[in-house]
Amino acid sequence: MTIPKDIDTPEIMVDLDILQRNIDRMASAVRAKGLNLRPHAKTHKIPEIAARQMAAGASGLTVATIGEAEVFAAAGVEDIFIAYPLWLSPQKADRLLRLSRTARIAVGVDSAEGATVLGVTLGNGAGNVAVLVEVDSGHHRSGVRPEAVAPVAEAAARAGLKVTGVFTFPGHSYAPGMPAEAARQEQQALDQASEVLTAAGFHVTCRSGGSTPTVMLTENSVATEVRPGVHVFGDAQQLELDRCAAEDIALTVAATVVSHHETAADGPARFIIDAGSKILGSDRPAWASGFGRLMDHPDARIAALSEHHATVEWPGQGAVPAVGDRLRVIPNHVCLAMNLVDDVAVTSQGELVDRWTVAARGKNR
Repeated sequence: MTIPKDIDTPEIMVDLDILQRNIDRMASAVRAKGLNLRPHAKTHKIPEIAARQMAAGASGLTVATIGEAEVFAAAGVEDIFIAYPLWLSPQKADRLLRLSRTARIAVGVDSAEGATVLGVTLGNGAGNVAVLVEVDSGHHRSGVRPEAVAPVAEAAARAGLKVTGVFTFPGHSYAPGMPAEAARQEQQALDQASEVLTAAGFHVTCRSGGSTPTVMLTENSVATEVRPGVHVFGDAQQLELDRCAAEDIALTVAATVVSHHETAADGPARFIIDAGSKILGSDRPAWASGFGRLMDHPDARIAALSEHHATVEWPGQGAVPAVGDRLRVIPNHVCLAMNLVDDVAVTSQGELVDRWTVAARGKNR
């Protein structure tokens, strides 16, 4: 597919038709499993995409910060989960209380201290904010061991908060060969944590899990909802993990070849494009084969990044793209790329049809 002539480079493009197909397919697949879908909006940060997700049947949204929650609540989303343990300052408490007057708000907790501060700082409004205890299912970031959830929940209850369940993030699924094992550990952790809370006298109504790599492996025998995010766009990481196909990639960066790099006779051909880390993002896991992919040249690899340029290694088959050629680049980690731009170009059938503001960009607190 050619890049619409109205688009200059570098610029993020979102293919509306693929985006909608991804939204509908995920909603249908999760519904068939008997699970609720609460997509993570930190990936796209765009109210127009959130509206499409809600229209497809999402039960609510997941976000990373109070700032993101404020953006989507203002856009009309009425059920939002801030899926991280919060340590509330008075300023954050005021914002959270305002949010709780217009939307159903839930937040994560993973310590008795954090739960106590959350309840005390919210004061009389504590009962308007639900909490889920975060469980570490193998990612080893935040979260407590499944057997340790009761003291956290008890501290939250004493602080006047309503404990509704448990959640986990199987982030270790973002590695080759790991999605199935991470999904198994997720199920085990949610099951054990739920049993511990029930035995402690809590009524567990929500068991929340699921990342993009594991969502199709999560079963309703334990989980009640899943929170994938990257699935709306796809990216080079998901492509390399075989969690999506090239035809599922809805977001690419339009770039122009600006230079040919002189290399040794026995080295690969290289050229330079005008999209660097300031639009592609610089994330590259140790297992990734490059800093991104070229949509129409799957064997090429982005071998190096500067702030405004990228070095592409050409595999040797066919003519090297000429200076001035325009190419579609698939970022490694789409969430980072979206936080680097103010708006995106929306295309359909090869034409520019709209521009969407990345309204939750930079809402990091």
